[in-house]
Amino acid sequence: MTMGRPLRIILALMMLLVVSARAQVQVDIAFKRSLYMLYEPIMCTVTITNLTGRTLELADTPQEKWFSFQIQTTGGTPLPPVNPDYQNQPVSMEAGQKLVRTINLTPLYPLSEFGTYRVQAAIFSTQIGRLFVSEKLNIDITEGRLLWQKTVGVPEDAGSGRSRTYSILAHRLPQTTMLYLRVEDKDAGVIYCTSQLGRFITFSSPDVVVDVTNQIHILQNAAPKSFLYSHFDVNGKLVKQQAYQVFKDRPYLAKQGNTVAVVGGVPYDPNAKAPEAQMPRMSDRPVPLPTPQGKPTPEDKRPENLLSR
Repeated sequence: MTMGRPLRIILALMMLLVVSARAQVQVDIAFKRSLYMLYEPIMCTVTITNLTGRTLELADTPQEKWFSFQIQTTGGTPLPPVNPDYQNQPVSMEAGQKLVRTINLTPLYPLSEFGTYRVQAAIFSTQIGRLFVSEKLNIDITEGRLLWQKTVGVPEDAGSGRSRTYSILAHRLPQTTMLYLRVEDKDAGVIYCTSQLGRFITFSSPDVVVDVTNQIHILQNAAPKSFLYSHFDVNGKLVKQQAYQVFKDRPYLAKQGNTVAVVGGVPYDPNAKAPEAQMPRMSDRPVPLPTPQGKPTPEDKRPENLLSR
């Protein structure tokens, strides 16, 4: 059965309208990488571009949220947000304006199972009456390799009567291995942090010390002749982080009274810029060559014809 010409024209016009509607608001998402560890912050950057040619007003309604994510498992099961009653602040976008937001998906969606997830950002405009979505990007969630673990009590000033479990994990990425610290209250089912500490050379073991207040200190070999020291409290808050270079011997952690210190090594800033080379000055002239003393002898005189000798 062939399709009549009027019907083909109607379908073509409908397709043009859909393409035009999709082009009115452009939504793009990006991740720094596609492989993440369980409970690690998953930062998604969303870029919204207003191509309507006019001012675009974006605001929640009782029925629709103007900004949301659509996350599915590979089997097609949708993941609702942890708090379905969240609210977005209204936004006004001028014609041609771009809005960039970076959102941590980990506390917002139940991404607590290993596997692959498909992520889309969605923008709903009541002004246009349409939903605009980004392309789908896949992320994979795995678990790291456990290197060290210890459960300690919590001091009274930090919430006595509970415990904290420190876990040091190594996570293999495509081009490097990263070291992580996870702080959790297993009895309460609370994850306080899964923090990426930095690069880790796998043929060595991290140096880990818990001080008298049950705070954790970690010294890892981040690169040849380079070490990274990290200090976290019982609630997973970073207290201090410092890079060290090997001076003579390998640095290590040592208890000194009620504190923990790095013994050996020289502190340095890995992000410091190298000093810029200065342009030579007129006074920086080369040392003049020595001049011959006395008159040249016949043997020192260059012959006019090199083949004459």
